[in-house]
Amino acid sequence: MAEIRDGFQSRLGFVLAAAGAAVGLGNIWGFPTQAANHGGGAFLLVYFLVIFLLALPALYTELYLGHSAQANPVKALQNACKERSKNMGAAAGYIGLSGAIVMLSFYSIVAGWMLAYSLDPIARFFELNELSKFLNSDSMLKNFIFTPFMLLLSASIILKGVKSGIEIWSRRLMPLLLILLIALTAYIATLEGAAEGFNAYLNPDFNQVLNPDLILAAMGQAFFSLSLGVGCMMIYGSYLKPDANLPKLTLSVAMLDTGVAFLAGLLIIPAIYVAQSHGVEVFQNGKLIGEGQLIFAVLPELFNSMGQIGLFIGFIFFVLMSIASITSTISSTEIPVAFLVENKSLSRQKSTWLVTLVIFIASSTIILNFDWLFGLVIKLFTQYQLPLMGLFYFITVGWLWRKGNKLLSVSKGLHYWFAQYIRYICPVLMTAVFANVAFK
Repeated sequence: MAEIRDGFQSRLGFVLAAAGAAVGLGNIWGFPTQAANHGGGAFLLVYFLVIFLLALPALYTELYLGHSAQANPVKALQNACKERSKNMGAAAGYIGLSGAIVMLSFYSIVAGWMLAYSLDPIARFFELNELSKFLNSDSMLKNFIFTPFMLLLSASIILKGVKSGIEIWSRRLMPLLLILLIALTAYIATLEGAAEGFNAYLNPDFNQVLNPDLILAAMGQAFFSLSLGVGCMMIYGSYLKPDANLPKLTLSVAMLDTGVAFLAGLLIIPAIYVAQSHGVEVFQNGKLIGEGQLIFAVLPELFNSMGQIGLFIGFIFFVLMSIASITSTISSTEIPVAFLVENKSLSRQKSTWLVTLVIFIASSTIILNFDWLFGLVIKLFTQYQLPLMGLFYFITVGWLWRKGNKLLSVSKGLHYWFAQYIRYICPVLMTAVFANVAFK
């Protein structure tokens, strides 16, 4: 008898899990930096537009591939491409699978940093100065302590499956993330300098709206913000019930993810101006200083300048960042785990520990060669694999997949025009994103 495949039990559970996969450090870390460096409100306006022009169709396409196949990305792409080239579909699936491992190899390191920084205010509160110094250090030992911890945390959730692990923890962590984000934003809004930050963020300079660099930056951020191109949404789509309302669920996930990105901007950009009012240098040559410096230097310096309340605010902020990290790592870990369970007939327990071990080896390789390998891996993944895989998904649904592709079988109405949009317009937009990030 065939084993019954695990899946999401509720619409809310899926939306929170999928949004959790999308809501990562790119939203809370990357989006505000992009907005600050590209006209604030002008970037925000263009970002909302391209979410619907590019990211929403891309999200639907990836979910649709997984939902139609009711299988992991390797099987899903193999099935969709079988009329043209079954091997090509399988190869694309394996590339996505490898990408998930690569992403987790560096993302788990960064997630470990977030956890370490969340513990630092506790250490300083109890005047454990040596521990505080260690938690703020760039030491290899710190990486080898906190990276495995985050991997084990992800594994403990994945071990319980979709319904009892991913869905339950998403229902717990995502509301907590939203509460912390809103609470921090409300507090930052009361501080000196915040009003200038809100003004910079919410009032668009319409002279910049048509700036090509701003438009392409917004397109790239919108795509990456939804964690598209690695297979997270495909595997989550496969766990939906066959009769699920995919367009409605796609819209719900995109709106929640975009809402979190918007709230992150409401928190981070005013916080930048608050830091500036405290004498912290935040801009260099008219541009916000690097993202790493923003999170690990500017904001901690701001929290330090706030006295005892700053310890509490710093703790909450990095707990927030840790939650954003873990909701993303569990979705990416599920991709290779599902592959091993479905294609290699391994148990979920064996699959989870094997994947965790592989990721730990990959992470350890980066840690041991950090100076040259860390940035290179991130660049190859974000600037090449993600946009190219996103482009491949559009081409697969729009051109390669015929049999069983209900999207292309509609000959009239809104669905027909949406299918034509995916076939003709989205590949052009995705190519523009790739060209911008790969050759700039």
